[in-house]
Amino acid sequence: MIEIRNLHKSFDGLEILKGIELTVEKGEVVVIIGPSGSGKTTLLRCMNLLEIPTQGYVRIGKEELDVSTKWRYKEKVVLPIRQQSGMVFQGYNLFPHKTALENVMEGSVIVKKRPHAEARQRAEEMLAKVGLADRMNMYPHQLSGGQQQRVGIARAMALDPSVLLFDEPTSALDPELVSEVLKAIKQLADEGMTMVIVTHEMGFAREVADRVIFMDAGHIVEEDKPEEIFERPKHERTRQFLQRLQT
Repeated sequence: MIEIRNLHKSFDGLEILKGIELTVEKGEVVVIIGPSGSGKTTLLRCMNLLEIPTQGYVRIGKEELDVSTKWRYKEKVVLPIRQQSGMVFQGYNLFPHKTALENVMEGSVIVKKRPHAEARQRAEEMLAKVGLADRMNMYPHQLSGGQQQRVGIARAMALDPSVLLFDEPTSALDPELVSEVLKAIKQLADEGMTMVIVTHEMGFAREVADRVIFMDAGHIVEEDKPEEIFERPKHERTRQFLQRLQT
C-alpha cells in the first residue's frame, strides 16, 4: 500500500529525514512516536507530497514518485499520489463561513468533481460515521474542538482515500475532548482503513496500532508490535524516551 525507500528531506541545508525505509500494508495501522523535532510530521507530509522529498522513492497504491537530481515538480506526478491519501492535521482547517456539511462536501465537488447531490450524500454518510449526523448544519464556531476535528476526519474520508494520514490529531484539543476523536479513529481502524498516525497519546498508540515506529533525529530507531515497543523496547533511545514520559 505504502512504500518509502531511501527518503531524505532537507530544509535550507538542514537534513530532517535521513534515509527512511518504510512499508505499510493494506489495512495496517502504523503509529509513529518520538520526541519533537525527530522528523515525524515531515515524514507524514512527504508521504503524500505536501513536502517534496530531497531524495528517495514514494509509492501509495499504484502511484509512485522516484525523486532524482533531474526531477522537477510536475503536477501530473504529484496529484495522483496526493489523491490516494487523506490528511487530518493538528488544526482543524475548516472554512469558518461553511457548515460542517459544506466543509465535507467541498473536496468532493472541487477535487472529485462529483455532482452536488452525490457529494452531499457522501458528506452526510461520513458525518454520520463520525457521530455528527445531528451537527451537519452547524458552523465551526458552534462546534467543540473535538467535533471540529471529527468534521476534518469526515472531510478526509469523503474523498475515498486509500490511506488516511493523521498528524497529531488530538494535540490541539482539551483533554476531555480527546476521547471522542480517538474513538472515531479507532472505529476506522476496526473497519480496516489503512492509517499512519503521528501521535503523543501512548495509550491510544498501544490500543490501535498494528505496528509502532519510534523515530529520533531523522531516523527510524525501532519498529515492532505495540507490546514489544512499550514493554520490551530493544533500543536504549526508545527506553529513554518512554521512561521520560512516565516521570
